[in-house]
Amino acid sequence: MKPLVTFIFGLTSFFIFVSLFTETVAEKDGVYIVYMGAAPKTKGSLRHDHAQLLSSLLKRNKNALVRSYKNGFSGFAARLSAEEAHSIAQRAGVVSVFPDPVLELHTTRSWDFLNYQTSVVVDSNPNSNSNSTSNDSGAIIGILDTGIWPESESFNDKAMGPIPSRWNGTCAKAQDFNTSNCNKKIIGARSYEDDETSVIKYQSPRDMVGHGTHVASTAAGSEVQGVSYYGLAEGTAKGGSPGSRIAMYRVCSPNNGCRGSSILAAFDDAIADGVDVLSLSLGAASFFKPEITDDPIALGAFHAVQHGITVVCSAGNDGPDPGTVVNAAPWIVTVAASTIDRAFESDVVLGDHTVIKGEGINFANIQKSPVYPIVYGKSAKKKDADVNDSRNCNTNSLDEELVKGKIVVCENLDKTYANEHMDEVKQLGGIGVVLIDYDSKGMASSFGTFPMTVISSEDGTKVLSYINSTKNPVATILPTTSPTKYTPAPIIAYFSSRGPSTIPKNILKPDIAAPGVNILAAWMGNDTAEAPEGKDPPLYNLISGTSMACPHVSGIAATVKSKNPTWSPSAIRSAIMTTANQINNLKAPITTEKGVAATPYDFGAGEVSPTGPLQPGLVYETTAIDYLNFLCYHGYNITTIKTIANTIPDGFTCPKESSIDLISNINYPSIAITNFNEKAGRKVNRTLTNVAGDGNSVYAVTIDSPANLDVKVVPNKLQFTKNGDKSSYEVSFSAVNPLKEDVFGSIAWSNGKYKVRSPFAVSSKRDN
Repeated sequence: MKPLVTFIFGLTSFFIFVSLFTETVAEKDGVYIVYMGAAPKTKGSLRHDHAQLLSSLLKRNKNALVRSYKNGFSGFAARLSAEEAHSIAQRAGVVSVFPDPVLELHTTRSWDFLNYQTSVVVDSNPNSNSNSTSNDSGAIIGILDTGIWPESESFNDKAMGPIPSRWNGTCAKAQDFNTSNCNKKIIGARSYEDDETSVIKYQSPRDMVGHGTHVASTAAGSEVQGVSYYGLAEGTAKGGSPGSRIAMYRVCSPNNGCRGSSILAAFDDAIADGVDVLSLSLGAASFFKPEITDDPIALGAFHAVQHGITVVCSAGNDGPDPGTVVNAAPWIVTVAASTIDRAFESDVVLGDHTVIKGEGINFANIQKSPVYPIVYGKSAKKKDADVNDSRNCNTNSLDEELVKGKIVVCENLDKTYANEHMDEVKQLGGIGVVLIDYDSKGMASSFGTFPMTVISSEDGTKVLSYINSTKNPVATILPTTSPTKYTPAPIIAYFSSRGPSTIPKNILKPDIAAPGVNILAAWMGNDTAEAPEGKDPPLYNLISGTSMACPHVSGIAATVKSKNPTWSPSAIRSAIMTTANQINNLKAPITTEKGVAATPYDFGAGEVSPTGPLQPGLVYETTAIDYLNFLCYHGYNITTIKTIANTIPDGFTCPKESSIDLISNINYPSIAITNFNEKAGRKVNRTLTNVAGDGNSVYAVTIDSPANLDVKVVPNKLQFTKNGDKSSYEVSFSAVNPLKEDVFGSIAWSNGKYKVRSPFAVSSKRDN
């Protein structure tokens, strides 16, 4: 068996972020994306300048065109020389030209846990003009991923009504995929052909990686009882919005990664197809953050939101370092990852009968009594090996004679995948591994039938102390169990990318956290590589990543949309953020993997509630003007903005005093302030809209602020009388002394029934 690496993007080396993305227009021949802003108002037609450019290009090279975009926005992808790319970038109507990037994937019980955590009781007759039911919500979730395995029982369409008449999409045919593979659950399936220069081509919506199937079933899978991962985590699998429809857009292939040109094509098609929500569990690596006009996800999402589509993206898996969050544009809902209250426990029993709790998924068939010799990797090192290499059990660092027949204690000092330590010990004849790795707490790797588990550094000290205390130390590793009601939970996963956002600044990201650790969901049905020895391929699999967190929120967004079909994407995002939880199942603040209280840089507004967003009371509507002003404040001129946006109010122009600091003032559900000067202070404004129905209601404010920051809100009460009423307030931030570190707090409005909470982050750090 090839062990499952818990980060799905670690499953295959194909999904890597390549240097192509960092090259400038003038550096290399190849495929370039030519982005030309908004599409014409006549649906499906080309802008005149778009048509002219294509005509000129095809006259020079009839095979140059890779894709053309015309539904949600204008532009194309083409094979260009560096000189051609530079020339096109100077043409009128062209916003940007950039190399076609390869992006990476960001890789049951989770829904039960979320429902248990929420304290919201939903009215039987909420204020809504929707007639949807739990079996058939009417919402359509578009998923940009690796494809789908349609035979999975999670995609059955029992009790689902007719496909919505507004659906304009298609079910693509391929050698291994037919229109009959679609049904009333999977209503659309498209794939995007690999570039003709690719050595291996794959042109089908069928999932050959597993990731897309897992994501789709997490977001909108039908209820399936009695599923498990070979007996572990047994229960009922269901998506966040089991009544929603799925449209799969395969933009990632097993051999050629996730091309930016394919991602933009999927956005373009999805806008025309009529989806309500788009879910993307992929993105750029954190070390390179492209400008908005060079970022295919930010561009596609901008136009999708302009067409009323909520776009939900994973935050990335490059945590816990600060400033690693990606997919941070203000029109995107950005999702961090957290744990749930289910553990995968594989304990170590020492010769003195001490039981050490471990984490890992193994189906080991060894004795439960501690009869196997156990040795520390450092003590089993080769004569000429480096000591730290042997502590890590790195390749060529251990003496085979000292390892054979023994359980080996390794340390993960290099922060590599747990399976790498297993491979080295296994090939030398070792019979088990105990890996000391504090950072992976809460996340279980899969080791197949090999006895292996992961323990904390504190417990590692106990194991090493025992080994040193006796002449013949022995131990055993128990097979995995999956107990629930584990505490504390949730914890923010150590791999989850963190704020603050750097592109753009003054937007607090991530927005929200959701379960993303050891999530059980549907899998492709032919994956023999992931099957333990002697077992059939798994129909449901356990994997981790912000990839898994993202579809939890996508499912909730679809449910909110189905109950409130007139709500805008920003109203849906606001409802999700302002009703989030900040308390764990011990009734204490949610923490990070290190046990310290999580901040908005870790989890945004908090852990998502599955029911709270259905009745938020008030919402922050981030308007089209807010997004236009954001582009102004971010540094784009009015000519470029008019090319990007499809609708601009008459007379709109960028404010004369545009600056990045003013981004704090767009009507976002959270507040982020950088370059804070304690002498000048800072003021921001927000506007709330009543969505709780008609009737007089007064909301009072509660401020939670750190001792070294003075926060005032004026007025301190807001009154609403009708559904749709708006009311504004001003927040003033000041301090007596300079802030030595970033500080956090929140502003909450409550009328006794609804609580509308907004986190804030204030930093005195100056721009470089």
